[in-house]
Amino acid sequence: MLLAIDCGNTNIVFALFDGDTVRGQWRASSKLDRTADEVGIWLLQLLGMEHIDRSEVDGAIIASVVPSAVFGLRGLCRRYFGCEALVVGEPEVELGIKVLLERPKEVGADRLVNAVAAHRHYPGPQIVIDFGTATTFDVIDAEGNYCGGAIAPGINLSLSALHMAAAQLPLVAIAKPGRVIGTSTVEAMRSGIFWGYVGVIESLVRRTEAEFGATMTVIGTGGLASLFAEATDVIQHHDPDLTIRGLLEIHRQNVTP
Repeated sequence: MLLAIDCGNTNIVFALFDGDTVRGQWRASSKLDRTADEVGIWLLQLLGMEHIDRSEVDGAIIASVVPSAVFGLRGLCRRYFGCEALVVGEPEVELGIKVLLERPKEVGADRLVNAVAAHRHYPGPQIVIDFGTATTFDVIDAEGNYCGGAIAPGINLSLSALHMAAAQLPLVAIAKPGRVIGTSTVEAMRSGIFWGYVGVIESLVRRTEAEFGATMTVIGTGGLASLFAEATDVIQHHDPDLTIRGLLEIHRQNVTP
Protein backbone atom coordinates (compact mmCIF):
# COMPACT_ATOMS: atom_id res chain seq x y z
CA MET A 1 0.00 0.00 0.00
CA LEU A 2 1.01 3.59 -0.63
CA LEU A 3 1.13 6.30 2.01
CA ALA A 4 0.50 9.67 0.33
CA ILE A 5 1.26 12.79 2.41
CA ASP A 6 0.06 16.27 1.44
CA CYS A 7 1.56 18.87 3.79
CA GLY A 8 0.00 22.32 3.54
CA ASN A 9 0.46 25.46 5.60
CA THR A 10 -2.54 24.66 7.81
CA ASN A 11 -3.10 20.88 7.62
CA ILE A 12 -1.31 17.66 6.71
CA VAL A 13 -3.39 15.00 4.95
CA PHE A 14 -2.32 11.35 5.16
CA ALA A 15 -4.00 8.98 2.69
CA LEU A 16 -3.47 5.25 2.34
CA PHE A 17 -4.00 3.69 -1.10
CA ASP A 18 -4.55 0.02 -1.81
CA GLY A 19 -4.32 0.14 -5.59
CA ASP A 20 -6.84 2.80 -6.61
CA THR A 21 -8.85 2.42 -3.41
CA VAL A 22 -8.42 4.84 -0.51
CA ARG A 23 -8.26 2.64 2.61
CA GLY A 24 -8.06 5.59 4.94
CA GLN A 25 -7.57 9.33 5.04
CA TRP A 26 -6.64 11.42 8.07
CA ARG A 27 -5.91 15.08 8.70
CA ALA A 28 -3.65 16.77 11.27
CA SER A 29 -2.65 20.36 11.85
CA SER A 30 0.72 21.43 10.42
CA LYS A 31 2.42 22.16 13.75
CA LEU A 32 6.12 22.58 13.17
CA ASP A 33 7.04 21.75 16.77
CA ARG A 34 5.79 18.15 16.61
CA THR A 35 8.36 15.43 16.13
CA ALA A 36 8.22 12.56 13.65
CA ASP A 37 7.63 10.22 16.61
CA GLU A 38 4.60 12.19 17.81
CA VAL A 39 3.03 12.12 14.35
CA GLY A 40 4.02 8.49 13.85
CA ILE A 41 2.37 7.30 17.07
CA TRP A 42 -0.80 9.23 16.19
CA LEU A 43 -0.89 7.75 12.69
CA LEU A 44 -0.26 4.18 13.88
CA GLN A 45 -3.19 4.47 16.29
CA LEU A 46 -5.46 5.51 13.42
CA LEU A 47 -4.20 2.63 11.26
CA GLY A 48 -4.95 0.26 14.11
CA MET A 49 -8.53 1.52 14.36
CA GLU A 50 -8.94 0.59 10.68
CA HIS A 51 -7.28 -2.83 11.29
CA ILE A 52 -4.38 -1.96 8.97
CA ASP A 53 -0.93 -3.32 9.83
CA ARG A 54 1.90 -0.89 9.13
CA SER A 55 3.84 -3.71 7.44
CA GLU A 56 1.31 -3.47 4.58
CA VAL A 57 2.69 -0.02 3.67
CA ASP A 58 5.49 -0.48 1.15
CA GLY A 59 5.73 2.96 -0.46
CA ALA A 60 5.36 6.65 0.38
CA ILE A 61 5.26 10.00 -1.39
CA ILE A 62 5.31 13.53 0.04
CA ALA A 63 4.21 16.89 -1.34
CA SER A 64 4.91 19.79 1.00
CA VAL A 65 4.68 23.56 0.78
CA VAL A 66 6.43 23.74 4.16
CA PRO A 67 10.10 22.90 3.42
CA SER A 68 11.01 22.51 7.09
CA ALA A 69 8.42 19.73 7.48
CA VAL A 70 9.93 17.43 4.84
CA PHE A 71 12.79 16.16 7.02
CA GLY A 72 10.44 14.99 9.77
CA LEU A 73 7.96 13.41 7.36
CA ARG A 74 10.76 11.50 5.63
CA GLY A 75 11.95 10.29 9.01
CA LEU A 76 8.42 9.17 9.85
CA CYS A 77 8.27 7.06 6.67
CA ARG A 78 11.66 5.46 7.37
CA ARG A 79 11.15 4.77 11.08
CA TYR A 80 7.54 3.61 11.15
CA PHE A 81 7.02 2.15 7.66
CA GLY A 82 10.52 1.13 6.57
CA CYS A 83 10.34 2.93 3.22
CA GLU A 84 12.08 5.85 1.54
CA ALA A 85 9.53 8.46 0.48
CA LEU A 86 9.55 10.19 -2.87
CA VAL A 87 9.39 13.98 -2.48
CA VAL A 88 7.66 16.05 -5.15
CA GLY A 89 9.97 18.80 -6.35
CA GLU A 90 13.20 16.85 -6.08
CA PRO A 91 15.03 16.52 -9.44
CA GLU A 92 14.76 12.74 -9.65
CA VAL A 93 10.95 12.73 -9.24
CA GLU A 94 9.29 12.86 -12.67
CA LEU A 95 5.89 14.55 -12.92
CA GLY A 96 5.07 13.63 -16.49
CA ILE A 97 4.15 17.24 -17.32
CA LYS A 98 6.10 20.34 -18.30
CA VAL A 99 6.17 23.49 -16.19
CA LEU A 100 6.11 26.35 -18.67
CA LEU A 101 7.46 29.04 -16.34
CA GLU A 102 10.74 30.95 -16.17
CA ARG A 103 11.36 29.63 -12.64
CA PRO A 104 9.66 26.23 -12.33
CA LYS A 105 11.06 25.64 -8.83
CA GLU A 106 8.94 28.52 -7.50
CA VAL A 107 5.70 26.59 -8.06
CA GLY A 108 4.32 24.94 -4.92
CA ALA A 109 4.38 21.15 -4.90
CA ASP A 110 0.63 20.97 -4.26
CA ARG A 111 -0.11 23.02 -7.38
CA LEU A 112 1.98 20.70 -9.55
CA VAL A 113 0.37 17.61 -8.03
CA ASN A 114 -3.09 19.07 -8.73
CA ALA A 115 -2.06 19.70 -12.34
CA VAL A 116 -0.99 16.06 -12.76
CA ALA A 117 -4.30 14.79 -11.35
CA ALA A 118 -6.42 17.25 -13.34
CA HIS A 119 -4.76 16.25 -16.62
CA ARG A 120 -5.20 12.57 -15.80
CA HIS A 121 -8.88 12.70 -14.81
CA TYR A 122 -10.49 15.64 -16.66
CA PRO A 123 -10.63 16.93 -20.25
CA GLY A 124 -8.29 19.83 -20.94
CA PRO A 125 -7.53 22.62 -20.82
CA GLN A 126 -8.32 23.16 -17.14
CA ILE A 127 -8.37 25.61 -14.27
CA VAL A 128 -7.85 24.10 -10.81
CA ILE A 129 -9.07 26.24 -7.91
CA ASP A 130 -7.63 25.06 -4.59
CA PHE A 131 -9.29 26.57 -1.51
CA GLY A 132 -6.56 26.32 1.11
CA THR A 133 -4.63 28.78 3.26
CA ALA A 134 -4.31 30.65 -0.03
CA THR A 135 -6.81 30.30 -2.87
CA THR A 136 -4.86 29.28 -5.96
CA PHE A 137 -5.97 29.27 -9.60
CA ASP A 138 -3.82 26.99 -11.77
CA VAL A 139 -3.94 26.71 -15.56
CA ILE A 140 -3.18 23.43 -17.34
CA ASP A 141 -3.25 23.19 -21.13
CA ALA A 142 -4.67 20.29 -23.15
CA GLU A 143 -1.27 18.55 -23.19
CA GLY A 144 -1.06 18.66 -19.40
CA ASN A 145 1.54 21.42 -19.22
CA TYR A 146 1.42 23.73 -16.21
CA CYS A 147 1.02 27.26 -17.58
CA GLY A 148 0.83 29.41 -14.44
CA GLY A 149 -2.07 30.94 -12.58
CA ALA A 150 -3.08 33.31 -9.81
CA ILE A 151 -2.87 33.34 -6.00
CA ALA A 152 -5.38 35.10 -3.73
CA PRO A 153 -5.59 35.21 0.07
CA GLY A 154 -7.54 32.29 1.50
CA ILE A 155 -11.05 32.90 2.80
CA ASN A 156 -10.25 32.22 6.46
CA LEU A 157 -7.07 34.27 6.17
CA SER A 158 -9.14 37.21 4.92
CA LEU A 159 -11.60 36.85 7.78
CA SER A 160 -8.76 36.81 10.33
CA ALA A 161 -7.14 39.88 8.75
CA LEU A 162 -10.45 41.77 8.82
CA HIS A 163 -10.90 40.94 12.51
CA MET A 164 -7.33 41.91 13.46
CA ALA A 165 -7.30 45.17 11.52
CA ALA A 166 -10.70 46.49 12.62
CA ALA A 167 -11.27 46.69 16.38
CA GLN A 168 -15.07 46.48 16.22
CA LEU A 169 -15.29 43.55 13.79
CA PRO A 170 -15.57 40.09 15.39
CA LEU A 171 -13.94 36.89 14.17
CA VAL A 172 -16.66 34.97 12.33
CA ALA A 173 -16.85 31.56 10.66
CA ILE A 174 -17.34 31.44 6.91
CA ALA A 175 -20.84 30.45 5.81
CA LYS A 176 -23.12 31.09 2.86
CA PRO A 177 -25.42 33.96 3.84
CA GLY A 178 -29.05 33.92 2.82
CA ARG A 179 -28.89 37.56 1.72
CA VAL A 180 -26.34 39.85 0.15
CA ILE A 181 -27.49 42.81 2.25
CA GLY A 182 -26.52 41.98 5.81
CA THR A 183 -28.65 43.44 8.62
CA SER A 184 -26.02 42.90 11.34
CA THR A 185 -22.25 43.23 11.50
CA VAL A 186 -21.70 39.45 11.38
CA GLU A 187 -24.11 39.03 8.45
CA ALA A 188 -22.47 41.90 6.58
CA MET A 189 -18.99 40.40 7.10
CA ARG A 190 -20.12 36.97 5.94
CA SER A 191 -21.81 38.47 2.89
CA GLY A 192 -18.80 40.55 1.93
CA ILE A 193 -16.34 37.68 2.27
CA PHE A 194 -18.55 34.96 0.73
CA TRP A 195 -20.11 36.84 -2.19
CA GLY A 196 -16.91 38.79 -2.68
CA TYR A 197 -15.04 35.50 -3.14
CA VAL A 198 -17.70 34.23 -5.52
CA GLY A 199 -17.07 37.39 -7.53
CA VAL A 200 -13.31 36.77 -7.45
CA ILE A 201 -13.80 33.18 -8.64
CA GLU A 202 -16.14 34.09 -11.48
CA SER A 203 -14.06 37.06 -12.61
CA LEU A 204 -10.75 35.19 -12.60
CA VAL A 205 -12.23 32.22 -14.46
CA ARG A 206 -13.72 34.50 -17.13
CA ARG A 207 -10.54 36.52 -17.51
CA THR A 208 -8.37 33.39 -17.59
CA GLU A 209 -10.48 31.81 -20.34
CA ALA A 210 -10.41 35.05 -22.33
CA GLU A 211 -6.63 35.32 -22.02
CA PHE A 212 -6.08 31.62 -22.72
CA GLY A 213 -8.43 31.74 -25.66
CA ALA A 214 -10.53 28.68 -24.88
CA THR A 215 -13.35 27.39 -22.71
CA MET A 216 -11.82 25.46 -19.82
CA THR A 217 -12.81 22.69 -17.41
CA VAL A 218 -12.88 24.16 -13.89
CA ILE A 219 -12.20 21.90 -10.90
CA GLY A 220 -12.55 22.96 -7.28
CA THR A 221 -10.62 21.26 -4.48
CA GLY A 222 -9.49 22.03 -0.93
CA GLY A 223 -11.31 22.46 2.35
CA LEU A 224 -13.93 25.04 1.34
CA ALA A 225 -14.41 23.96 -2.27
CA SER A 226 -17.82 22.37 -1.62
CA LEU A 227 -19.19 25.61 -0.19
CA PHE A 228 -18.24 27.66 -3.24
CA ALA A 229 -18.96 24.95 -5.83
CA GLU A 230 -22.60 25.16 -4.78
CA ALA A 231 -22.68 28.94 -5.14
CA THR A 232 -21.40 29.36 -8.70
CA ASP A 233 -21.79 27.38 -11.90
CA VAL A 234 -18.28 28.24 -13.15
CA ILE A 235 -16.95 25.38 -11.00
CA GLN A 236 -17.98 22.28 -12.94
CA HIS A 237 -16.36 19.61 -10.74
CA HIS A 238 -15.81 19.38 -7.00
CA ASP A 239 -12.96 16.94 -6.32
CA PRO A 240 -11.83 16.89 -2.67
CA ASP A 241 -9.33 14.07 -3.37
CA LEU A 242 -7.60 15.71 -6.34
CA THR A 243 -4.25 16.26 -4.59
CA ILE A 244 -3.90 12.79 -3.10
CA ARG A 245 -4.88 11.20 -6.42
CA GLY A 246 -2.17 13.29 -8.06
CA LEU A 247 0.33 11.88 -5.57
CA LEU A 248 -0.78 8.36 -6.49
CA GLU A 249 -0.26 9.13 -10.21
CA ILE A 250 3.23 10.59 -9.63
CA HIS A 251 4.28 7.63 -7.49
CA ARG A 252 3.17 5.22 -10.21
CA GLN A 253 5.09 7.13 -12.86
CA ASN A 254 8.28 6.91 -10.81
CA VAL A 255 8.04 3.42 -9.29
CA THR A 256 5.92 1.18 -11.53
CA PRO A 257 8.18 -0.78 -13.96
